[in-house]
Amino acid sequence: MDTLKNLREELTAEYITTQNFLEGFPTNKNDYAPHSKSMKLGSLTNHILDIFGWPYIILNTDFIDLSSDYKPIIGEDKKSLQDKLDSEFNKSITALEEAKEEDLEPQWSIRKDGIKLMEWSKYGAMRQGLNQITHHRAQLGVYFRLLDIPVPGSYGPSADTTTT
Repeated sequence: MDTLKNLREELTAEYITTQNFLEGFPTNKNDYAPHSKSMKLGSLTNHILDIFGWPYIILNTDFIDLSSDYKPIIGEDKKSLQDKLDSEFNKSITALEEAKEEDLEPQWSIRKDGIKLMEWSKYGAMRQGLNQITHHRAQLGVYFRLLDIPVPGSYGPSADTTTT
């Protein structure tokens, strides 16, 4: 099995789906949150886009410390968000194209203030990232629905993309 090919294909499919969500990104709604415990729409969207850069980070480090190593670029409008998605995706696709299967085996961790929070193989960390994209983009779909923004289909049509 060509694990790297599968990761590239899955990341590419998630990229295309996320592009469709960005097409509907609303103006002047970055501070919207459906609940006081929810992330704001702008923060949630930026987090989704950050995750597209994880394969690059994972393949080039042994860990990331969120208190010191994590300094994401923040997009605030549709254009800057699309630019961010493109940049993160392209870095990661290139890293996956240059990687070897054995590069997926070492352990990789997320830390905060030097304390290890989670650890996986590098492959496992990338799978976790892909799952996070799906999870958070589904949250974004709920925000869109609550704001009356058409929700694009992710793994098939949505109620807004079907014609009946």
